[in-house]
Amino acid sequence: MKPTLYMVIPCYNEEAVLPLTAPLFLEQLRSMQAQELISADSRILFVNDGSTDTTWDIIRSLAAEESAFLGISQSRNRGHQNAVLAGLMEAKDLCDITISIDCDGQDDVAAMEEMVRQYLDGCEVVYGVRSSRDTDSRFKRTSAHGFYKLLNAMGAEVVYNHADYRLISAKALQALAQFKEVNLFLRGMVPLVGFKSTSVYYERRERLAGESKYPLRKMLSLAFDGITSLSVKPLRLISALGMLSAVISLIGVVWAVLSKWLGNTVAGWTSTVFVVCFLGAVQLICLGIVGEYIGKIYMEIKGRPRYIISERTESKE
Repeated sequence: MKPTLYMVIPCYNEEAVLPLTAPLFLEQLRSMQAQELISADSRILFVNDGSTDTTWDIIRSLAAEESAFLGISQSRNRGHQNAVLAGLMEAKDLCDITISIDCDGQDDVAAMEEMVRQYLDGCEVVYGVRSSRDTDSRFKRTSAHGFYKLLNAMGAEVVYNHADYRLISAKALQALAQFKEVNLFLRGMVPLVGFKSTSVYYERRERLAGESKYPLRKMLSLAFDGITSLSVKPLRLISALGMLSAVISLIGVVWAVLSKWLGNTVAGWTSTVFVVCFLGAVQLICLGIVGEYIGKIYMEIKGRPRYIISERTESKE
């Protein structure tokens, strides 16, 4: 029996690129149906993430013209990760597999065919992984490598060079639905679900139109969210730093006592200011990291909804 596929495509202010990529997604869907990889009930689900342009109007027009297109709209902008999750949770009871992919046309849609084949071979999760970063600038390439290395070093389990292009089965989605955290980092959460997984490699292209929604500032913010959402290693580093500072302070005390005893004490303004400034900076950094964790705890215990769907292009019934 052929599986039913739902493509989940988050969209935020994509009026420039959506008319270009929607036909590509539809063509790929029809191609996989023609190859009998997926069923005729498969659909393309756009998730409008509170766009301020005409993105939602375009989605509604697409759905009115073609039954394969569906759309849901969030009540406000809640971020890329929440938009992806909203689409996955919307689709999990309607299909056998989902493939999440960005709207910008950079990810190779042809890789979906191999993803589905890997699912048919028994994999519940298939990660789309970039085979190279030749199309990136040197700065983008260097910062991206640093991004993944930092995440892994801090204890956040992620697949190298994988973003949010992935196949997840309905079985794995049911397990993912049990993760209730508000602070989302799907690249780290999906590996925690477990199940048999593999990777499919593809070449990433330049964006077809519009501007990237993930500049350096957002990449750094995403990395920090991933680290603090999935790992307590920074807190352990603070503890280690505290112990190291205590050892250094003890050595300083011994040195001060010996200097006093030997009569070599000299009033040193520079050294005093240096020590005070250094310890003050370390304390502020540590307090900032602890504060970030406390802030996330605060957000978690509120139990606010991770997304609110305000409109649908078609009823689920």
